[in-house]
Amino acid sequence: MNFYFAPMEGLTGYIYRNAHNAFFNKIDKYFSPFIFANQSDKFKTKELNDILPENNQGIVLIPQLLTNNAKDFIHTSKKIKQMGYTEVNLNLGCPSGTVVSKNRGSGFLSKTKELDAFLDEIFSEAATKISVKTRIGKDSPEEFYNLIEIFNKYPIEELIIHPRIQKDFYKNKPNLKVFKDALSLSKNPICYNGDIFSVKDYKKFTTNFHSVETLMLGRGLLINPGLINDIKNNTKLDKKLLKNFHDKIYEDYKKVLFGDRNVLFRMKELWSYMIQIFSNNTKYAKKIKKSEKLYDYDAAVLSLFREQTILEN
Repeated sequence: MNFYFAPMEGLTGYIYRNAHNAFFNKIDKYFSPFIFANQSDKFKTKELNDILPENNQGIVLIPQLLTNNAKDFIHTSKKIKQMGYTEVNLNLGCPSGTVVSKNRGSGFLSKTKELDAFLDEIFSEAATKISVKTRIGKDSPEEFYNLIEIFNKYPIEELIIHPRIQKDFYKNKPNLKVFKDALSLSKNPICYNGDIFSVKDYKKFTTNFHSVETLMLGRGLLINPGLINDIKNNTKLDKKLLKNFHDKIYEDYKKVLFGDRNVLFRMKELWSYMIQIFSNNTKYAKKIKKSEKLYDYDAAVLSLFREQTILEN
């Protein structure tokens, strides 16, 4: 099985990816949080730093683009190719209201005529291999059957399917019936994404879908960064290793972000996921969330690691 780490805005930037690779080292491909494609000759500093090869040494990174404009996609993918990348990923999955309202991300899925024309143009002038991360529709799962006919017209490097619709966000359950149909209908290689949070989830999925060779995990890995070690080797997450992983991220953020507030904002976002792997975590989560200075945060985190255990996944 190949394992990919899903892109998550504000969470899985290069500092997190490098720490994850250093301590857990089981990811075949990492995907960058989306870059807004445009006609500029320069990237925004934040976007550039995130995909600079020197900031991503020793990992396989696939930059992800968000746009519904073919010329912007082509222009930006050419800039990415100049940095040495051979694949870019198109985001057709983001469910955020601000993205969808502009017919980007999963909002683009309802504009099938425009999507078809967009794909035709970007594949006719492709500077790199193009993979696609998609949901199964905007408003209804039935939309997927039209979408797969469109996707099948193009040589997509990999079709990464999160079998929810935009309106689900992350609620409800992934639609495995539609995903099963996708496996038989798609002419392109397929990767599954959605709700793999434990070894049990992994075993249940692979029992039902023997032919799937690639999984993308996002929230499950943010909660338990060592989940793939557990899946592959039955290696449970070690608390000392998790503390060292946390400390690496924390120290690296302090080097590049100015002020306690900015560092804490990033760390609190991470803890909204990672706290779930700890026993009796409620009061510690509150302390971390309420911390306004690094010394308050340090005390809350230290007490959590000292006093609580990691739950069996």
